Amino acid sequence: MKTLTLLSWNVNGIRAIARKDAFGWFHEQKPDILCIQETKAQEDQIPRDFREIDGYHTYFSAAERKGYSGVGLYTKEEPRDVKHGFGINEFDSEGRTIIAEYEKFILCNIYFPNGKASKERLAYKMAFYDAFLNHIEKRRKKDTEIIICGDVNTAHKEIDLAHPKENEKVSGFLPEERAWIDKLVQQGYLDTLRMFNQEPGQYSWWDLKSRARERNVGWRIDYFLVSAGLEQNVKNAFIMPEIMGSDHCPVGIELAL
Repeated sequence: MKTLTLLSWNVNGIRAIARKDAFGWFHEQKPDILCIQETKAQEDQIPRDFREIDGYHTYFSAAERKGYSGVGLYTKEEPRDVKHGFGINEFDSEGRTIIAEYEKFILCNIYFPNGKASKERLAYKMAFYDAFLNHIEKRRKKDTEIIICGDVNTAHKEIDLAHPKENEKVSGFLPEERAWIDKLVQQGYLDTLRMFNQEPGQYSWWDLKSRARERNVGWRIDYFLVSAGLEQNVKNAFIMPEIMGSDHCPVGIELAL
């Protein structure tokens, strides 16, 4: 049996990460898979040493709008198939999705929309949520296990943010956003961190302007969720707050297959 390490990190700009030299930990730890979100770059704008890494197959999906959104995948094993988006141009044009098919599972690397900007963006976020879930449930019905990772842009429960009461009317903790994660759970997807860790104070995003990270006043909005058939395969789930360079930190799982 082989144990794979899968990590996910919203880098908040891959070119910014490159300037900060904030990728050294990746070369040291050499995870089997790293999913990144919010690259904010077209593929030809990504520095070569971030596009081409020895021992890894790399894939990137960019938004039509430059300097916005975008996701990337670094994987030691070459996937059987890689799709950019899930077939709906309204959502695929923002470069938020890479879906990679492996022998034992399908991996969905998703940068879910943020709904804070306007009512229209909140509606877009909710429509994206539903369209993605519809797509992936069709894939799962073919007896395929699913791993979903990335920046979900919603904290699920009160334990998942430092100030839940103050944020009940803020996008990222609205009832309808949280209800969508409830729906995921009801359909059999497992929040991997909470399989191992029921402690408060487990956050993956902190506001930079208020230096909230120093006080650990944060939100847990980055997740690994797995379909129920993989429950026994997940051997650990964790957050890596020691990794700096972004307003998010990486999250990860160890998967025995």
